[in-house]
Amino acid sequence: MVGLVRRVAVAGIVATVLSPPIVAQQPSVEETINGYYQAVGGLDRIRSVMSRRMTGHVTGTEGTEATVTLLLKRPMKMRSEFTVEGTTNIQAFDGDQAWMIAPMMGQTEPMQLPADIAEAVRGEADFDGPLVDYEQKGNRIRVLGTDEVEGVDAVKLEITLQNGAVTIYYLDARSLLPIKTTSDRTVQGMPMHVETLLGDYREVGGLMVPFSIRILQGGEIQTLTIDTIEHNIAIDDALFRMPRSGGT
Repeated sequence: MVGLVRRVAVAGIVATVLSPPIVAQQPSVEETINGYYQAVGGLDRIRSVMSRRMTGHVTGTEGTEATVTLLLKRPMKMRSEFTVEGTTNIQAFDGDQAWMIAPMMGQTEPMQLPADIAEAVRGEADFDGPLVDYEQKGNRIRVLGTDEVEGVDAVKLEITLQNGAVTIYYLDARSLLPIKTTSDRTVQGMPMHVETLLGDYREVGGLMVPFSIRILQGGEIQTLTIDTIEHNIAIDDALFRMPRSGGT
């Protein structure tokens, strides 16, 4: 009997050694994106938001503070207002043209943005982000496995936008909500690495939205804290169009 037990035990050890290791199957792109849709609130609810107004405040590395107002409207309109010490700077995209007014930089008249900066502003106008309807937008997505973001396991996605730019998204492995993005850009001939950390998710009209956004860029850290978010409000299209010189 003892001999039989030993032979069975040895056989079990040999089978374990010779058998291939069990590896958790990596989720497909479709499974991951569908999980993301559900985590945010559902694709139908995402598409139901036709406009958005966000207000908040930004704290810089040296303690500087500014107030921020962001207006978004379908299909591709965006206007951000950044106010410091009573001076308001504007960047906007009307669906075709990106422009700015930047008194802090000595630019008090509206001017069209350079192509590289305009492309970044255009990306901000898509408030659904690159994951929603990614195929229709011409984006490509690959699942790169998992990684750790500040102690949290995350699914790592590589998104190649239609224009060739690459952004890495990290989705919380449990909730599938985005918790970090990274990208490398060239702005006015200078390479730039940008990391964005997303947190403090709250439900607004059935959608999960981050109320804390930390941006690490060029050694500087800016923290955007959202105060209010409103959906499906009336926003005049004129706010997104570049005014004539001398206008505000």
